[in-house]
Order: sequence, then structure tokens, then C-alpha cells
Amino acid sequence: MTTPDTDTYSAQDAPEFAPAQFVRWFREVAPYVHDFRGKTFVVAFGGELINDGALEPLVADLSLLSALGIRLVLVHGSRPQVNEQLRLKGFPIQFSRGVEPTGAEALECAKEAAGEIRLDIEAAFSQGLPNTPMSHAKIRVISGNFVTARPVGIIDGVDYKRTGTVRKLDVDAMRSIIGQGAIVLLSPLGFSPTGEAFNLAMEDLATSAAVALRAEKLIFLTQNRTITEQDGSVDTELARKDADELLAQDTLDEDTSAFLRHASLAIKRGVARAHLVPYTLDGSILLEIFTHDGVGTMVVEDTLEDLRPAVADDVGAIVQLIEPLEADGTLVPRGRAAIEREVERFTVLEHDGVIYGCVALIPYLDEGMVEMACLIVQQEWQGAGDGEMLLRHAESSARAMGARRLFVLTTRTSHWFIKRGFAQGGISDLPKGKQAHYNRSRNSLVFIKRL
Repeated sequence: MTTPDTDTYSAQDAPEFAPAQFVRWFREVAPYVHDFRGKTFVVAFGGELINDGALEPLVADLSLLSALGIRLVLVHGSRPQVNEQLRLKGFPIQFSRGVEPTGAEALECAKEAAGEIRLDIEAAFSQGLPNTPMSHAKIRVISGNFVTARPVGIIDGVDYKRTGTVRKLDVDAMRSIIGQGAIVLLSPLGFSPTGEAFNLAMEDLATSAAVALRAEKLIFLTQNRTITEQDGSVDTELARKDADELLAQDTLDEDTSAFLRHASLAIKRGVARAHLVPYTLDGSILLEIFTHDGVGTMVVEDTLEDLRPAVADDVGAIVQLIEPLEADGTLVPRGRAAIEREVERFTVLEHDGVIYGCVALIPYLDEGMVEMACLIVQQEWQGAGDGEMLLRHAESSARAMGARRLFVLTTRTSHWFIKRGFAQGGISDLPKGKQAHYNRSRNSLVFIKRL
């Protein structure tokens, strides 16, 4: 977890932290550990990761995830290794990102490459992980004939020969293995009931595995294929419908497009979260999983249809949300008349006609700031991520207004805002107009997030 003013370090170069900082960090990570224990993650990467020397750091991080009780299925690709085998044997064929025919000679190269990579992965998990946080850990990796494949066949007159696609997976066997704390390793090969081997796309295999296992996460580790904003910053969260619109624009490079298409497909078929994470950043998979914003792009189902601007008819429901928190001192009493006057500043969450959450934004744009107030989710709806949805909406809306900083005043929920990237400030950091109306008797804490 980093505050907006915190520099980013690699794990190798990070400075020593004071005990208090370590304790705070550990407490912030603990809820993620609790949430993900017993959940299934499918982690997939291409052969480029191995060529770039990133396998051993990844294995150390995956071993840590396994030790924390996360159930792992690892899917590797082998395209660059297959191409190298073909080149060495004098074949002119070279595989690119798309689906291409696999002849007999290419299939043999695919088998050789998959076998070598599988052995490299097993060896990396078997070496005791010296000089890592998982030193002496014993993590079992189990591979096998879990994948039944079928041929792609003939498309538009082109015979794709031994190029295949996933027909089914032995889900029961895989669940049994990961339930015992071992890691399932899938290579991009599948077999027909008659024993024929087929060359599979790593992305297709990983997506099929995540869907079949009802995985909590599908994580693609890429060279640097995240989705970026216009200013070059990483778009850390993308609704599936927005991902599909981006794909339809056909502006992404081939690799990013392939990863994003499969991430969207996984979400559409029931996977909770799909991620594009750059393996070129040390510890990126840990940063993506255990920090609020992460370092990659996460694709989620579009649930924003429940989020809308408040109208006059919503005032009664907003008052009902606010009154209990005013009564216990969490919020400053506003009164119905004040909410009626400022209703256009509110956004509400609605489901089946019931308003169960709200947030208000108060601009101080002369000083580049926006106040976020009345961030509320009804108690019985809490824990499903709706508060974070309202926060993301507030951040996005504040940016659209041209604000550079979002601030809140709170007496009860400072930990929640710290966990989500807010840094504590002081009264002097508030806009002048807000300082003039600051209620010193409440002694509210000030938290600010840079946008």
C-alpha cells in the first residue's frame, strides 16, 4: 500500500522500514490474506517471461501465495521457444500471436519446448528457494493429462492440422490437487480421447481453466501489456464493457489485444477478476494482489448501472442513510433542507428501486481540490465492494472537474481511507473556504489523495 507521495521502489532497492511502518503495512495486508485464503488463482505467462530471466523471482512469489493458502494453477506458454526450435531445425515456420496451423514438425517442437519449460518450472520450485522469503519451503508442482483437446479443424478452407482448442478439463483432479496445497501446472498441449496431441494457445487454456475452476482471479503476466490512460498512467480498473469497446476500436497492439480479449471473456463467463500484470516489475504479482490500486489493469464486470446522479425524489432515501450516522456522531448533522439544496452534488447506488449508498462531492476548484462527503453504504450491503465503487466514482468525477486532490474529513474511518491511498494532512492543507467552516469541536482528521 502506498500513499500518493510515496516513492516506488523495487523489492531489491527498497529502504529499510521502521517497525511502526511494517506493522501498519502488515495490518493493511491482512484483510487481503483473509479474503483470498482458499480461493483459486489461475496465473498464466508466455515463454517470454522465461527468456527474460523472470522465472525464479516469480516462483518465490508464487510459493509465498501458496503458503498463504491461495490455491494456484499455473499455465505457461512456449511460443518463443517453439520458434527457436523451428529455427534451429531449419524450418521456415514461425508462430505469431494469432491461431495458425500446426504441422507435424511444429508439433514436435512444441512438445520439446513444453517439456523443457515444465522441467525448468519444476526445478525452480524444487530448489528450496534459497535467499528468498520462502527459503526451505517445499512446494509440490503437479502436471499431467488434465486437458482434453479437439482440433480447430478447417476454417475458411484452411486446415489448422494439430492446432487445437480446449474441449474439457479434469476439474475434479485439479481441485483435489490444489486442495492439498500443491500447484497444478498446465502446459499448452492437450490430448484427444484417441491420444492425439494438439498445440494450444496459452491464453485460451488459462481462460478455460479459470472458468472451469470458477477461479477468483485470472492473472496474465505480460512483458508490459497493461492498459494506459492518455497521460501514460496505468488504467488500474476497467469495466468489461469498456474493455470490449476498447477492443472494438482496434487501437491496441496485438499482444495487449489478445490478453485483454481473454480477460474480458473470462469475466463474461463468471471469473470474478482478470488482471494484466507486468512481470518486468519486481514483485508485481504481490503488488497487484495485496495493494488497493495494484500495478496492472484489472478487468471487472460492469456494475455501474446501479450508480446514478441523485434527483429530488431521492432526498428522503438519502436522509434515511445519513440520519443514523448523524445520530452517533460519525457525520455532521445536515438536515433535510440542506440535502434538498445540495442534492445535485450527490450520487446514489440503487438496486431494484432501493437506494443503499451515496456520496457527495463539494468542489473547491480555485485551489484544485474536491471534498468527498457522506460516503455511505447501508450496513447490510457492506463488504461487497460498493464503498470502493463510490470512491472510484468520486475520484473519476473529481479528475473530470479538473481537481488535483480529493480530501475527506473523518472521525471514525481513517483506516479505511489510509488503506485506499489517502495520506493524513492538516487543517492548513484544506481549501481556504473549508478552513473557515472547519468545526474544531469535532476535531475531524483530514485525509488527502492526489489524483
